[in-house]
Amino acid sequence: MELGFWERTSGTWINAATVLAGTLVGLALAGRLPERLRRIMVQGVGLTTLFIGFTLAGALNRVQGGTVDGLIIGLVALVLGGLLGEWGRLEDGLERLGHALKTRFQGGGRFTEGFVTASLLFCVGPLTLIGSIENGLLGDDTLLMIKATLDGLSAVALTSAFGVGVGFSVLVILLYQGGISLAAASVAALLPDPATDPRVLVVTGVGGLMILGLGLNLLELTRIRVASFLPALALAPLLWALAELVS
Repeated sequence: MELGFWERTSGTWINAATVLAGTLVGLALAGRLPERLRRIMVQGVGLTTLFIGFTLAGALNRVQGGTVDGLIIGLVALVLGGLLGEWGRLEDGLERLGHALKTRFQGGGRFTEGFVTASLLFCVGPLTLIGSIENGLLGDDTLLMIKATLDGLSAVALTSAFGVGVGFSVLVILLYQGGISLAAASVAALLPDPATDPRVLVVTGVGGLMILGLGLNLLELTRIRVASFLPALALAPLLWALAELVS
């Protein structure tokens, strides 16, 4: 039986709802919490983000493109993707979108930073990719429900520090995550087992490295232009296929 629109995208809508709910809770807490408590909440999210990033990046150790190690594929994808992203000014484009939303809805404070950080944190990672494929293909939103819980809790901490801009990341969630779910049927033949497919694993590993960058940004240890690396997610499976071919 063919799945309906809701069955194929239910996880995305629930994910958007939890982020909005977390944003509302964060806004309610923001005026009551002193700066040191808001900072410690964001640091908690930052440390957890680092752990998630390290865990996911380890997927590169489980991939081999012919005779080429997965770590090498990930490195090349990240460097080339970063160059493409900087050439296309992806980070600047995402920031411009954040500024436009801030102006349109009269957002204050660190609106743009919250929008960019939340959009990347909520949309980069294997739960987004694999969860959206399973939701769109099988109607199974289990993984996206787990993701929705994590994102909702993170939204509380991020909103308390960055403000309402975090809530506007639901626009990116709906477009990106919902788009994958709706397109899942067309990639079903290519990914019979998404959880172990080497193309998904290299994307997972590269995504993990990007999430590490987000964690470092949240801890304010440095400033990494994570959005500029987004093309690496598309390059990684192509480089894996090339390594398989030449080997």
